[in-house]
Amino acid sequence: MAEPDCREHICDYRFVLLCDYVFIKNKNMEIKVLGTGCAKCKTTYEMIEKIVKENQLDATLSKVENIVELLNYGIMTTPAIVVDGEVKLKGHVPTESEIKKMLGI
Repeated sequence: MAEPDCREHICDYRFVLLCDYVFIKNKNMEIKVLGTGCAKCKTTYEMIEKIVKENQLDATLSKVENIVELLNYGIMTTPAIVVDGEVKLKGHVPTESEIKKMLGI
């Protein structure tokens, strides 16, 4: 039996990878700002909100002030930022460039 010619499938493979990449980049991002409502937490939320609007990101932004939820994420210092379930930052107000980097901009 002859070996199959895989060259015809390489284009399909690249197409699948491209489709996966486009899907991942365009999916609705879930961003949570964790904090107790202090000035630093509010500033962090406002900065993220501004960047999301300026860059027309498909994102859901929310505040989490419930102390039990904060502890579920292992957060002991605020503000903290969670993107798609992963803690990206904790303990300080991020710079604009830090926010853009964690959002993949």
